[in-house]
Amino acid sequence: MFIKRDRNIDRVKRHNRVRKNLSGTSECPRLCVYRSNASIYAQVIDDTKGFTLAAASSVDKDLDLNGKTKTEQAKLVGEKVGKIAVEKGIKTVVFDRGGYLYTGRVAALADGARSAGLEF
Repeated sequence: MFIKRDRNIDRVKRHNRVRKNLSGTSECPRLCVYRSNASIYAQVIDDTKGFTLAAASSVDKDLDLNGKTKTEQAKLVGEKVGKIAVEKGIKTVVFDRGGYLYTGRVAALADGARSAGLEF
């Protein structure tokens, strides 16, 4: 009998494998990405204190996302989280792609964050 693999379980395994060696500090926090079918979320996290320093998502009401593709929305979310982080004095981050492939919406979010002034 054929049993379908759960791709999200595979993604979580990849994410845990990467997170063993990846951590955000006060000087260089972690930019974490979560991607659902409809939305994309980004957080800048200080893992030593356990605080979220900046966050943005495509469900935020202040972003004008009408008529934009998901990739364009991801770029705008990246720009917003980057702008919030730079305003709080954060220049460099560690990029945590969350077990997703670095392509499409994840890459667009990273490009948006870089264009807002974050370095990683």
